Amino acid sequence: MTRKQNQTLPKGFVVIGNYTIQLFIKKGINAETYRAKGKDGKLFLVKIFDYSKLSSSAFDVNNNVLEIELVRKISHPNLVSYVEHGEMIYEGRKYGFLILDYIVGQSLAEKITREPYKLLWDIRSVISGVLDGLNYLHNLDEPIIHNEITPQNIMLDLSESTPVARIIDYGYARPFYQSSKSFNREGLNLNYTATECFNNIYSPQSDLYSVGAVLHQLIYGMPPWFKDVSQFIAERNKAEDIISNQRESQLVLNDKSETIIDFDDSIKNVILKAVHKDLDIRFETATEFKKALNGEIQIENIESQKKVNSAKPEKSKLNIQKAVGKGFDAIAGMQELKEQLKLDVIDALHMPEEYAKYGVTIPNGMLLYGPPGCGKTFFAKHFAEEVGFNFMLATPSTLKSRYVNATQENIAEMFAEAEKNAPTIIFIDEINELLPNRDSNSHEMSKSAVNEMLAQMNRTGEKGIFIVGATNYPDMIDPAMLRSGRLDKKFYLPPPDFEARKAMFEMYLKNRPLDFGLDYNILAKKTENYVSSDIEFIVNEASRSALKSKSRISMSTLTDVITKTKPSVPKSELDKYEMIKAKMNQEQPETPNERPRIGFKTH
Repeated sequence: MTRKQNQTLPKGFVVIGNYTIQLFIKKGINAETYRAKGKDGKLFLVKIFDYSKLSSSAFDVNNNVLEIELVRKISHPNLVSYVEHGEMIYEGRKYGFLILDYIVGQSLAEKITREPYKLLWDIRSVISGVLDGLNYLHNLDEPIIHNEITPQNIMLDLSESTPVARIIDYGYARPFYQSSKSFNREGLNLNYTATECFNNIYSPQSDLYSVGAVLHQLIYGMPPWFKDVSQFIAERNKAEDIISNQRESQLVLNDKSETIIDFDDSIKNVILKAVHKDLDIRFETATEFKKALNGEIQIENIESQKKVNSAKPEKSKLNIQKAVGKGFDAIAGMQELKEQLKLDVIDALHMPEEYAKYGVTIPNGMLLYGPPGCGKTFFAKHFAEEVGFNFMLATPSTLKSRYVNATQENIAEMFAEAEKNAPTIIFIDEINELLPNRDSNSHEMSKSAVNEMLAQMNRTGEKGIFIVGATNYPDMIDPAMLRSGRLDKKFYLPPPDFEARKAMFEMYLKNRPLDFGLDYNILAKKTENYVSSDIEFIVNEASRSALKSKSRISMSTLTDVITKTKPSVPKSELDKYEMIKAKMNQEQPETPNERPRIGFKTH
């Protein structure tokens, strides 16, 4: 059997009797990658590692190949999938091997080389998938920093109706606890690497810089401050100095509305924040980055952020926004919930004296719960606009810390910041992650976080603070948080009903090139049990299809997409939520010693 000079294994070679090599894919610094067929006919990726050629930094403290050890611990839809690993001998040399599920598709680099993106929605979809994968890696018990997010290492899985971005190649990945240790960076593309990494400082924010660089390339054709340093491949320090100097200049972003449909000018502020050289300005977490990318939080002009940071050397992780907008008018449907909130919460916050006159107490907070994709975060933001208070977004990743007492300090800082900018609505997304049931096998630091949160919620009303929590798993929250005086009101956000779905189709299709004869009643009828994000997805898919055929969005295009799109939340899961709702609505008698509810102070 013959083989090419740049590959080790020949076609037809069988790895451990199970995986027959079909095709050589690529050769990297640390490994070679092949496509192979298993005994069951499935395709797999095989990576082999020549121990004799690996640098010492490619091994962990137990002398195992670090990439293999990291990949075998991870499991997420936006990451490559581990199958098995082991060792083998070939032509007198020992190799480590890693078997991965084969990804049917193409790399992001291949995609944009052939056909650049024309829809901002498509770009957001790809980047959001990458951020979801990084959010998982960065929030593991032992966080992992990927260190090489580039278009070459983002695969577009085309096995489903919609491409799914999946992060591959972990040859430069490191556990966060050892991320500052020097390792062999040969072969790393410096144009996607954060400047602080040149000094061996790696963190979740350095990964997010790389995502910002990829986002810049998808819109503007190349990474920011691009510099061809291939001639200095043997002089790594010189190449790093050239790129560092290049980044001292101001990054200017032009309008791209002529080449990218639905281009939103605010995306420029997202890019500038993501790739900023000052870590205090850059995104803190992948979740924050994703919310900004999708317009759930607004990013200020970078110049004003610089002024704020120069005036305040101590940066707060939490961003307070002035809740100005359309309020509930921006939310399609949900009329019954809006009216209930207006009576139980909004009017009470606006007219505390009137409510006190009738002896009606004002809740300190409320919980929004329901299936994923039903717009809990979106609803909370517009609730803040409806009330007219300042809005603070908090997530477990911005508050939780692996250091002792740090989580409690972050929670205390959050309440202090909210009081300083009162009246403030604090919105805590995925609140079950921050405040798990203390009776379960939760970590001691999680229990301390719950205790701190309970203590901080005393007298929040008098301080002008109202708490809104959101979760997909209300039954996993510590029960003390759901009692009187804390998250008093609990509101279920179900999949949109008929009228809401109809209104959503009208809202999402507005201002797009539409054909005659659209029947919103039929569209709403065909999408029973679809959540809000499904409706938006259907409209965007139909828009892409019409764009490709240079036609208007028609009824047949929409119904065809609906036929091919299954609800993202199965009916069985929705039934479970109905049971949870029934349980949450059970009235519990107040005990004589229960603390009375505290409302907003009157003036």
